[in-house]
Amino acid sequence: MSNERKFVQENIRRLLLKEYMMEKTKRAGFGGVDIQRTPMGTRITLITERPGFVIGRKGSAIKDLTDAVRYNFKFDNPQIEVQEVENASLNAQIMAEKLASSLERGWHFRRAGHSTVRRIMEAGAKGCQVIMSGKLTGQRHRTEKYKEGHIKFCGEPRAQWIHEGYAVAKLKAGVIGVTVQIMDPKAKLPDEIEVRIPSPEGEKKQEKKKEEPKAREKRENRGRNRDSGRRDRKPRRPRRRGGGSQRKDGYKQGEKKPEQKQSNKSRMGNKPKVKERVEKAEKPEENRTERNLTKEKKEEIKEASDGTKTE
Repeated sequence: MSNERKFVQENIRRLLLKEYMMEKTKRAGFGGVDIQRTPMGTRITLITERPGFVIGRKGSAIKDLTDAVRYNFKFDNPQIEVQEVENASLNAQIMAEKLASSLERGWHFRRAGHSTVRRIMEAGAKGCQVIMSGKLTGQRHRTEKYKEGHIKFCGEPRAQWIHEGYAVAKLKAGVIGVTVQIMDPKAKLPDEIEVRIPSPEGEKKQEKKKEEPKAREKRENRGRNRDSGRRDRKPRRPRRRGGGSQRKDGYKQGEKKPEQKQSNKSRMGNKPKVKERVEKAEKPEENRTERNLTKEKKEEIKEASDGTKTE
């Protein structure tokens, strides 16, 4: 069996269980049923206006109901819990059942519809709508609608906040279908805006933000690429090619600078020439002694070297 068929069969079984519970707990004021599968079995939660009728004396009625659910619908280990409705006037299923029973008792449909709408709005609902369709007057079928407050007809707000109940009133002329739609008083619609008074701390923060908008923008955009929004290095200068561009020294790109001959003075600076340094290095002692001799001794040395000394 395909998965789609399994889902369809499971939903059909749950719908049949809901109709069965609605019929068995009609006196207790059926308000809805919630079915959850757990590892221990199947948990069935009944929402009723008078839970005592469902439980019975010493729990006898709820035991019979559990056995019927196990054998007729083949649920694994069903566990039935009963909850009482907090406010019956805000439960769409209970109000639909009451409206159907009032029509069966002979109430005029307009009187029954207006009284139901008034009771729901007095309970605190944001909006409600009552639809009755069938042989209301005469042999021809027609539909009557009674609306008050705010009602959503589509979208997520309807799926989340609109509760719908359906019941059938059996009359001599035929069957009348009753639909009741109630908007939850806790509903928060998308167009509802809440304005809050700013605190003193929040006002100070806003003032600081207004004072330094440019500085903050500079700090945030520092080192960021405007197009991509990511941090990048500084863009490199493009390399120039061709002979049209000039360098700082005045020559064209690609042109060699002529070599200049440097003089000895420019190369050596104030340093002595190489030959002079070598001669001084060869006669270190003579140079040292000449400094300390007197004039007479210097003349004697010169005469001895020239051979002009007389005996």
